[in-house]
Amino acid sequence: MVDDVLAQTRAHERRVRLVPARVTVYLLLAAALFTGLGYRQVFDRLCAGLAGLAPLRPSGSALRQARQRLGAAPMKALFDLLSGPAVTTAAAGWWRGLRLVAVDGTLLSVPDCAANLARFTRQRLGNGISGYPQLRLTVLLSCGTRSLIAAAFGPATTGELDYARRLAAQLRAGMLLLGDRNFAATDLLNHLAATGADLLVRCKSGRNLPAVARCRDGSALARLGALTVRVIDAEITIRTAAGIRSSHYRLLTTLTDASRHPAADLVRLYHERWEIETTYAELKSTILGGHILRSRTPDGIEQEVWALLTVYQVLRIAMTDATDSVPGLDPDRAGFTTALAAARDQLILAAGVITGTDIDLIGSIGRHVLAHLLPARRVRTKDRIVKRAISKYNARGPAIDR
Repeated sequence: MVDDVLAQTRAHERRVRLVPARVTVYLLLAAALFTGLGYRQVFDRLCAGLAGLAPLRPSGSALRQARQRLGAAPMKALFDLLSGPAVTTAAAGWWRGLRLVAVDGTLLSVPDCAANLARFTRQRLGNGISGYPQLRLTVLLSCGTRSLIAAAFGPATTGELDYARRLAAQLRAGMLLLGDRNFAATDLLNHLAATGADLLVRCKSGRNLPAVARCRDGSALARLGALTVRVIDAEITIRTAAGIRSSHYRLLTTLTDASRHPAADLVRLYHERWEIETTYAELKSTILGGHILRSRTPDGIEQEVWALLTVYQVLRIAMTDATDSVPGLDPDRAGFTTALAAARDQLILAAGVITGTDIDLIGSIGRHVLAHLLPARRVRTKDRIVKRAISKYNARGPAIDR
């Protein structure tokens, strides 16, 4: 696949070099596995298992020039080749014949330098400004396997709604798109619905939506531009050891037939939107480990993010292949941290670097996943809060309690 994308993007080297284009792709993918290490240290891990071959160790300058020669196009092409909902026979991620997908955005920090500041800006957060320039990443996700269907990113000054418009081309009839309140804009909903996909999006409870018809289950039909939507108002109550808490939700959906898609079922189904929040936690906390991105140029940042998303997608495919080998096993039982650790070990050992004729769909990563399955997931009830302060120093302003 690497050779194919290098040929497709015309990124093959014209003369033999110490760091060929293929090795540069490997370096970038490995760097996404070892985000706390410099590129020379990552290269050492690429070669750690090649005992007796004694490969030359390039300088930091040689590795930098190799990345600059390669550019971002091969990494994007590799992600495009691997993107899409991971194939599974499990029922997870489907509801009444519709594939559940979600869209949302997040922010990633990039190095604070003049080149990056020319494209990425610091964002206003609370009472202050972010310490690092920010990049906005928006993805379209398959909820059942948490695999990436498409991604768009760029300066944080561009809103996630604009990036969502770019992802709309990947929506299809037979999909049910879940989104939070930020995606309930009339123009965007009309644009997304024009793809043939159905929508289930939360909106603000106080939004004025005059009913044009009433449904038997208590929901109502309303108009948003040229689009007819069903408005579902629900009072959701959770009971935990800490007590009882209630909250009002208003959902908009293009599934207007109340007999085929009861309101109560759609309210419960909306909880699947949290899968994309879990994905961002895996990208930012598990893979990146809270580190900022490395590259000190916008082109390098683009190259690095496509490599990060590719590694995430490869791990998700490996995890899905493993769980799919056991009939009835929910993909949620696969541990992402387990798969990441196994991938790092495989790289250091140089395991499987010589292509054989046997095809092992489970592989070493899959076997580790199956040996350390997670318990069945509990329903999420926790708020998104900072449980541990990023800094031991008091934040600016009296209103902030870390």
